[in-house]
Amino acid sequence: MKFSVCIEMIFRELPFPERIDAVAEAGYPAFEFWGWRTKDLDEILERKRKYGLDVAAFGVDHKGRLVDYSTKDKFISGLKDSLEAAHKLECPTLLVTVGNEIKGVPRKRQHESIVKCLEEAAGLAEEADVTLVLEPLNILVDHKGYYLYSSLEGFEIVREVNSPHVKLLYDIYHQQIMEGNLIDTITKNIDFIGHFHAADVPGRHEPGTGEINYVNVFRSIENTGYNGYVGLEFKPLRSSKEALRRVMNLIHS
Repeated sequence: MKFSVCIEMIFRELPFPERIDAVAEAGYPAFEFWGWRTKDLDEILERKRKYGLDVAAFGVDHKGRLVDYSTKDKFISGLKDSLEAAHKLECPTLLVTVGNEIKGVPRKRQHESIVKCLEEAAGLAEEADVTLVLEPLNILVDHKGYYLYSSLEGFEIVREVNSPHVKLLYDIYHQQIMEGNLIDTITKNIDFIGHFHAADVPGRHEPGTGEINYVNVFRSIENTGYNGYVGLEFKPLRSSKEALRRVMNLIHS
């Protein structure tokens, strides 16, 4: 299995560019982050190449909400810019969020809007050879009001879009909070998963600190033959370096 370090949450004690150096020093092969618009892409690319690291993923920057089809053009415009940034950084995967649920609008209509937006986006992603990964988030702790909280609905959307360039980002932390049944859900839907995020529950700290049996979860993912990245997106309880060392020990246990 391949692991990526989210440098928005890990190594926060360092200036952003130096976090890339720290990932390499910690022995991980890749890093990821959230927004790209305010970052120095040239410096990221230089450090990435210096250490032979991959940029596993970053977020699409857009002002549209996929739940609201009237904002589709804003989403597509931001997607086009983000695909250019992905090409520059040699990044194969872009994270996509859908926006908060619109009160008073039937969920069925918002679901259909997401599908239609992603159907149009799929062609652009295919041309760029980039995979868009749709992210469900928990609404009980971190993202109250967000529309897509269910991985099951997320998989429905991915199936409806029906493109190899649109998949799901399965965040183990968020889905433990919302659904549980992690291993069965993952193994049954692995063909529709394009990226993982990992943190433990409660607290969103490093794997091995909470209730999730990450040894079994990681082993189950590996047994499916999944060859993408698992992004470590957690708040370290210890120093970032020590937290990543412990996760590495957990992975190899």
